Amino acid sequence: MTTALLLLPDFALILLGAAIRRWMQLGDHFWNGVEKLVYFILFPALLINAIVRTRLDLLAALPLLGTAFAAMAGGMLLGLLPRLLLNMPALTYASMFQCAYRFNSYIALAVAGMLFGAPGIATMGLIVGAAVPLANLVSVWMLARHGEVGLWREVARNPLIWGTATGFLLNLAGFVPPAPLQAFLGRLADASIALGLIAVGAALRLDGFAGVRKFAAWLVAVKLLALPLIAMVVGRWFGVSGLNLQIVVLFAAMPTASSAYILAMRMGGDGRSVAWLISATTLGSMLTLPLWAACLLDS
Repeated sequence: MTTALLLLPDFALILLGAAIRRWMQLGDHFWNGVEKLVYFILFPALLINAIVRTRLDLLAALPLLGTAFAAMAGGMLLGLLPRLLLNMPALTYASMFQCAYRFNSYIALAVAGMLFGAPGIATMGLIVGAAVPLANLVSVWMLARHGEVGLWREVARNPLIWGTATGFLLNLAGFVPPAPLQAFLGRLADASIALGLIAVGAALRLDGFAGVRKFAAWLVAVKLLALPLIAMVVGRWFGVSGLNLQIVVLFAAMPTASSAYILAMRMGGDGRSVAWLISATTLGSMLTLPLWAACLLDS
């Protein structure tokens, strides 16, 4: 119950975003601008600010990242299984498949910060920075026959990767930001969480579902239940413990990223089904995330 209350402000911001989108009629142009501001400016500042201020253990990061990749690989394998059983269009399957392992960075960093402060954000930032290229590579590979996109260019220009890499290099160099710069980054970081979660809520779509319902239900269960369980088992097997184990399990329990919809649409995929899955996993995570967090904090 205590954990659910800790996460309540973050979920309330998501629901507020959905309400604002529905009742204030601000238009798609406004929300596109908010998403770009958060993605290219505010979240990189959040990552740099957290990573620079946190002492990083490089040796501990290897099993941590190995656990995160194992959880994503588990999602990919579980996402492949229904392909053998269900008769569905290849393009629809390729579009929905990515929802089994992609993750919402906004919610991940917000939850990590709410529960564990700057060390949590720094640890989650390392995982996100390493996992984003893998998620993009696999997703584009599955959709590649149906469209073209500059994969390596997108990965190289991803602001979450660059924000993580910049903070990591500054941390290793022993750089201590002067007080005015710390305050500047801190203000941007504070704004990133609220605006990022409101943008997630504004993107919720549960109407017009056109995909395969059995496959969709399977993917929701895989993303919210199977992946965090895989991360917990593999992490303990790798010797991951404490904050690192808590963060990597929460990472695995994240809902699907909204960028999955953007990629599906850009490559001519089934965007409507992907949008439904993103919304379903986001709303479902409001129930499952507090349970996983409570399990981790009590263990």
